[in-house]
Amino acid sequence: MKFELQDDYIELFKLLKVLDLVDSGAQAKMLIAEGYVKRNAEVELRKRAKIISGDTIEIADVIIEVE
Repeated sequence: MKFELQDDYIELFKLLKVLDLVDSGAQAKMLIAEGYVKRNAEVELRKRAKIISGDTIEIADVIIEVE
């Protein structure tokens, strides 16, 4: 799955919500806090991590390429 940035960055929990991978921002934050989300192959625990162009996000079997 590809995601095209409209700004310089998007916060991680907002990215999951925008792509409808979660039902709410609270659910996105919970998944991140529990270590289910990887950024560039490493577990990302910061809910508001700034995701920039070139980053790859993994959650379960979904891979998001940020452009």
